[in-house]
Amino acid sequence: MALLLFFSQQISSPRLLRDAIAPAPLMDAENSLLPPHRKDKVVFVLGATATGKSKLAIALAIHFDGEVVNSDKMQVYSGLDVITNKVTQAEAADIPHHLLGGVHPDADFTAADFRREAALAVASIVARGRLPIVAGGSNSYIEALVDGEAGEFRRHYDCCYLWVDVDLPVLHKFAAARVDKMVQQGLIDEARSVFNPNNGDYTRGVRRSIGVPELDRYFRVEAEAAADEETLERLRAAAIDEIKVNTCKLTVCQLLKIHRFCRLEGWDVSRIDATEFFLKRGAASEEEEEVWEKIVGIPSTNIVRAFLERDDYRDNNDNINDNNKSNNNINNNNNNNCTVLHGNRDLEKDENTKKVIINGGDQNNSTDDHENVYYYVGDKNIAVEVMVEKAVLAAAAAAAAADEVSDDAKTAAAAAVTAAATATAAGATTV
Repeated sequence: MALLLFFSQQISSPRLLRDAIAPAPLMDAENSLLPPHRKDKVVFVLGATATGKSKLAIALAIHFDGEVVNSDKMQVYSGLDVITNKVTQAEAADIPHHLLGGVHPDADFTAADFRREAALAVASIVARGRLPIVAGGSNSYIEALVDGEAGEFRRHYDCCYLWVDVDLPVLHKFAAARVDKMVQQGLIDEARSVFNPNNGDYTRGVRRSIGVPELDRYFRVEAEAAADEETLERLRAAAIDEIKVNTCKLTVCQLLKIHRFCRLEGWDVSRIDATEFFLKRGAASEEEEEVWEKIVGIPSTNIVRAFLERDDYRDNNDNINDNNKSNNNINNNNNNNCTVLHGNRDLEKDENTKKVIINGGDQNNSTDDHENVYYYVGDKNIAVEVMVEKAVLAAAAAAAAADEVSDDAKTAAAAAVTAAATATAAGATTV
């Protein structure tokens, strides 16, 4: 009975009904008595913090009749909506969001927990005939979902990966301004609401969020009522600056993880360069939206449309068969800000001088034969090379690979951020 109910739910959607009655591909009689099954589709929106992942995910959900599954490890918790930068009800535009809040603030919600809950959410969305769109900056959670349990998720779903990328100096400037805006929206009062003078543990639950531990010293001195206003204001300003620095550290770790995804087999990542949109922030809202639509919205929509039109099949032995290999590159070649990054590629490195090339020069991004993943930073007209010692890069990469970032790794990542910021501010190459 349960099986009949399941299939009735599947065929209740016109799209799934169409697929159900479509002619079945030829089967191999030696290996199977059943024809292959068309794999359901899932879209992933990747990117560092503050790059507009939620904005894009919601736009795609509206366009393709989808629902959003949150993959931000802090936004799964209830509370601290400003600090964790949850989408507002107005921003959500009536699009259903899954795993956005609901977890107890003190719970230890792990990557394994996310894999289980996200898989259930994706299955429920597919059962309703809608498109699951997984969006968030916690790449360890995304990897746990896609590659966890021996790749079980991949065997059932065909995945499309969109990476919203922004040049780091531009992103860091915007992220710092966003912290100031969050302060205006009540960040400090939110952090105060979870401050406990008898508990300085910021390693569990929502209290791990950037914006909470940085204010601990300020709240303790404030509670003692022994400091003057000038001292309190100095502590408050220092805490806000630390929040900004830690946010920039986070972007570096997130980008390193995305670069690792681009080197993994099976992770064909489509990079969308949204830098121009962020450079236009503060202009007339109409102009902002025009730029967003041109360089992010339209390319992403074209990529997802091509992805949905491609058929991948899973046979009854769970072997993955792509019956349309020519469509593996689903990039719209008319968009120069979009690059398809194929799996199993290496980052561009110069081992002789122990540096990573961070280059903002012109590149032909419209072809599908790139041999390297490029890390773009800075203005398009200024090529910036940042010298980074191997030890620093290794520590930052370790931070990116770890589910939790150690203090040493944070320090190493911060060094890379400082070097990049210094080079960009100087407008010249540094060594």
